[in-house]
Amino acid sequence: MKIGIKGIHRVSATATVALTAGAVIAGSVFASTAQAAALPNPTITAKGGFVMNNGNGKALFAKTADTRRSTGSTTKIMTAKVVLEQKNLNLDSKVTIQKAYSDYIVSKGASSARLIVGDKVTVRQLLYGLMLPSGCDAAYALADKFGSGSTRAARVKSFVGKMNTSAKALGLKNTHFDSFDGIGNGSNYSTPRDLTKIASSAMKNSTFRTIVKTKSTKQKVTTKSGGYRYMSWSNTNTMLSSYSGAIGIKTGSGPAAKYCLVFAATRNGKTVVGTVLGSTSATTRSADMKKIMDYGFKK
Repeated sequence: MKIGIKGIHRVSATATVALTAGAVIAGSVFASTAQAAALPNPTITAKGGFVMNNGNGKALFAKTADTRRSTGSTTKIMTAKVVLEQKNLNLDSKVTIQKAYSDYIVSKGASSARLIVGDKVTVRQLLYGLMLPSGCDAAYALADKFGSGSTRAARVKSFVGKMNTSAKALGLKNTHFDSFDGIGNGSNYSTPRDLTKIASSAMKNSTFRTIVKTKSTKQKVTTKSGGYRYMSWSNTNTMLSSYSGAIGIKTGSGPAAKYCLVFAATRNGKTVVGTVLGSTSATTRSADMKKIMDYGFKK
């Protein structure tokens, strides 16, 4: 009888330990869940924003994420994507800079890579000129090079068509391009969610990834006379220097677009991609993006 009692006591002690351990584990889970639930949603000045986990596509933050808005120069992400999707692409093939490209910059008061008429610039260099200083002249040169048609106007129209085809292939229903650089005619728009998806897709390309994480570059180009000159470009995306783990991607601005940014960063093996559209200044654009990216990494 005594043996039985001792046996019962031993079982009870074991059960107590198991129950206590279970309670601790359960408590940890509940505490963790409560902590996640308590994470406050960040407030941003931008009209729209979106952040997603690049690994699984899970949405981590959204503010009017599907409202169509002007995108400014973040349009150039798709410009680069279309170029890099071309079959048998030779990044070292040379493009001669035409007067039409510089005339366009002047007429639009557009951002420029300061390309010089007559210079021979490689496709790779044009992509740097497109994405770092946000050169609309570089965008024009690429559209002229990779569009189809017997006239420049036809080639540009063809290239913009390819941009829209690429958007449709990604299943985007709230994106439309009517320009190669974001200076549109009223029908150039996207959403924070769509732009984030475009960027995520573009980041699968190693050349794109290399370019958009570059803070500055010095490129040797061939001049009209057969000599050479160096072109120096700095990235308009200042968060590459100020945000831990930053790996890209592109700023944008304009009268209708205000201040925009599509951004990506990697921390502890987790890559987060996000977009803000319609922020009030370059400073608030960066502050908005920092808030929602920090939030994305915590979720």
